[in-house]
Parts: sequence; structure tokens; C-alpha cells
Amino acid sequence: MSLYQLERDGDVQELIRVLRESDNSDIRQRAASLLGGFAEHDDRHDVVSGLVQAAQSDDDGSVTAAAVDSLEELGGDAIEQLIASMAGVDFEDEADWVKARAFVRALNSDVPELRMAAANGLGQFGDADALSNIVDVFDDDDHRVRARAARAAGTIADPRACDPLENLLDDRSPAVRREAAEALGQIGNRQALQALLEMYEDPDERVRRIAVGAFGNFDNGSPVEHLVDALSDEAATVRRTAVYSLIELLANVPTEKSHEIRESIVDELSATDDSTVVVPLVEILEESTQVAQRRNTAWLLGRVTDGEHKRVIDALISCLDDEDQMTGQFAATSLAEFDGVTVEGKLLEVVEDDGRSSDVRAQAIFTLGKVGGERSREALESIIDDTEDEQIRKRAFSALSKLGGRASDVL
Repeated sequence: MSLYQLERDGDVQELIRVLRESDNSDIRQRAASLLGGFAEHDDRHDVVSGLVQAAQSDDDGSVTAAAVDSLEELGGDAIEQLIASMAGVDFEDEADWVKARAFVRALNSDVPELRMAAANGLGQFGDADALSNIVDVFDDDDHRVRARAARAAGTIADPRACDPLENLLDDRSPAVRREAAEALGQIGNRQALQALLEMYEDPDERVRRIAVGAFGNFDNGSPVEHLVDALSDEAATVRRTAVYSLIELLANVPTEKSHEIRESIVDELSATDDSTVVVPLVEILEESTQVAQRRNTAWLLGRVTDGEHKRVIDALISCLDDEDQMTGQFAATSLAEFDGVTVEGKLLEVVEDDGRSSDVRAQAIFTLGKVGGERSREALESIIDDTEDEQIRKRAFSALSKLGGRASDVL
């Protein structure tokens, strides 16, 4: 029976037998790889034991590597069982520091896959005491080990890793640069973020995206210019990430700096290609549940959208009754930046919808006072005559006065 059929049938016992007994190293390697896909199998214990044995005793390096990879794929304590067996200890009765020490020893293994697993395990332990050992393998000959070590340093998120991680930003391997950039973003202190500023020009798209994604964590305007440059990146994922980071930046900067940075962002975005900015902003407004993101997006859309965009207007209209009152107010002020029949018609639909709350209708009336025409004047005249809602009536009178109607009326 073929290995493929054994996998389909879930016959892990036969796969384990093949792994142990086959004279063909290619077949043993394939069996080891397939066993990694049975994390939920009833015979998981036997699967782990078989892979641990193969990782330690098989004479072929490719089989050993496949066994270690499968143990990692199985998750849980699978890789721990291999490290424990190698160290001659029982992890079940040992403290975490004992486990960490065993993983540190595994960093010196001749098998790169095991060094990778050891680095990964040390990151999961979150043991800052092991950081120096992790940093020691930043110069490992195998780029996969360097990448896993960088990831582990990011998981631990100790600022002491910043300098060595910065050095990895120049690594010849894109995978290592990605993990180093991600790790610096996770650490997120001033040094780490500053180190990422120039990475928005990295030749690897994913490195650029990671770096640009971290720029939203700044508490100052340093990355604004870089983020605007990233809006013209050839990769759509980088462009979208840049927009998200601009919104995050607005949420993170201190209040006393927010006005200056807001104006800087508006100036920069107004000079860029409209669709590059507008579509991601609308997606944030449609999908985000974070209040700060929605507020800033609602505010920004009316100031960077050039011309009428039906999708933008629809998104802002839907925000008028947002649970967060300020988001609704920002949406109203942004709608006031549009001048056209589309926005007027949408606002009139809200105003004339008795199912809407008084606050939302009043918000829409306020905006009509800025953008409305003859249709709005007629509608507001009718509302003043017919409504029993005093808030609506007062707001309608105010808006109508701005549009040149009933200027001499008194309440």
C-alpha cells in the first residue's frame, strides 16, 4: 500500500512502522513528513514517540530533519519530548528554567532543524535569561536558524535584543530580515522603531510591509514622510498597510501633537493618488471595530477625497449613527466637505427616515445646512412645520437659515 493511501486512511501505525523499518531513506523521510499531519489522531502519543526515536537514531540527515519538522508541526509538547529525551530529563516534573536550559543545549545541535526548534521553544518560554543564547545563533550558517532566533527574540520582546536585531536587518536572507523587522516591531521601543524607518525601501515586499506596519506605533510624526512614500509602493499590501499605519499614528500621538501631525498628513495625502488612499480608508471604516481608528478615518476621509465617491459617502452616512458619538460627528463634518447632489440625497434620506434617532437626523440636518440646495430647503421647511421633535425643529431652523430660508422666522 502506498504512503499516500496510508495517509488517507489515517493508518499512523503503519506509517510509524515504515519510518522505523524501511531501507529506503526517501520513504522514511516521506513517512516522517506525513506523520506531522496527525496532531488530533487518537494515536498521537505513538506518533510523537516514533518521530522522537527517528529524530535521534536515524542515520540519514534528511529523515532527522523531517522528523523534527513534524514534531514542531504537531505542536503542544511534541518538540519538548524530543528535547527532554536528548537531555535525559522528564519535563513533566521539572521547572521551566530546567526546560529552557535543555533547549539552550539543543541550540548547539548539528541538525539545523533542531536548532530551529530549540530557538522557537525558547521564544515560547519567554525566558529573557536565554536571550544571550538566542542572540548567539544570529550568526548561524543556516538562514532558517537565524530567522527562528530573530522570531524568538521578538517573542521575548526584551529591549536588549535591539542592537543585534538591527544587525540582522542587513542579512542577505529576506526571511531573516523579515523576522528581524517583525521582532523589532514587537519590541516597539524608540530604538526599535527608529531602526525600521529605512526598511520601507527594502527589496523584499514583506519586509517593507512589516516595517511600514510598525510605523503606526510611533508617538511622533517621524514616519509620516516614509508612510506617504509607501503609498506609491508597487505592492498593494504595502500601500494598504501604509494607510492603516497613518490611522494608527493619529491614534497614538499625544494630544498636544495631534493637530500638527493631522495637518501634515492631510497635506501629504492630498498630493497623492486619490484611489491609493481612499479605498483603504473606506475599508477601515467599513470593517474596523476600534473606536480610535474609526474616528480618525471618518475625520480624514472628507479631507483627502477629491471629488464625489459614492462608496465614501455611503460609508460616512452609515457612521452618523455610530455608537461612538464623536465618530458620528466626524462623519458629519467630512460629509460637509462634499458638494454635490449625491451627498445631499443621501442626507435627505436620513433626515426623512422616522426610524432613525433624533440625534442622527439632527446630525444629518446640520450637514445639510452646509451642502444642501433647493431640495434641502423644501424638506427643512416641511420638517419645521410638521415635526413635534424640538431638537429636530431647532436644528432644521438653524440649517434652513444657513441655506437662505426663513431667515426672519423666530422659534
